[in-house]
Amino acid sequence: MIEMDLASGRTLTAWRADERFPMMSTFKVVLCGAVLARVDAGDEQLERKIHYRQQDLVDYSPVSEKHLADGMTVGELCAAAITMSDNSAANLLLATVGGPAGLTAFLRQIGDNVTRLDRWETELNEALPGDARDTTTPASMAATLRKLLTSQRLSARSQRQLLQWMVDDRVAGPLIRSVLPAGWFIADKTGASKRGARGIVALLGPNNKAERIVVIY
Repeated sequence: MIEMDLASGRTLTAWRADERFPMMSTFKVVLCGAVLARVDAGDEQLERKIHYRQQDLVDYSPVSEKHLADGMTVGELCAAAITMSDNSAANLLLATVGGPAGLTAFLRQIGDNVTRLDRWETELNEALPGDARDTTTPASMAATLRKLLTSQRLSARSQRQLLQWMVDDRVAGPLIRSVLPAGWFIADKTGASKRGARGIVALLGPNNKAERIVVIY
């Protein structure tokens, strides 16, 4: 795990921060960051409608399974992927950035030489011990989140949008949100595997202000 100061990038607390762990669904924040980078570059639009078929749906798609007839916009897919951890939404978005290899290439472009995505949902949640596929380190994930949310890698508008999707997370209640003191800010994304692995990436801070990044795997 790692706790990082959002403003300075200084490490506040760390334990096994440079060891690899499976990302599971926490990768969806980085995925939507890559989508927003394409929006900023003029290569994508959040309003663009994507249509898909029954065979495109995978296990746990609580939002996308309801829109087979009408499709969903890129922005709606990002909201579903982050706030509800919709796996089919993530796969549809992943296709727009060039698949797992494309997302990994984006990470390399922004200076993350550690984090890697190799597979699609739901296989990426396999979380086999010692398997480097679909992994990151707490330190690398925290640094990447900080770049996406504070640097010029994304426009100010896209930074606000990415953060808002994390604020609106609706499936993380039993974790950090359940024990935060009153008045604390939180924006987060969780991940889990059937083997018992868990993960969470979050922005936290007192006085309803994001002051630190916390990554726990």
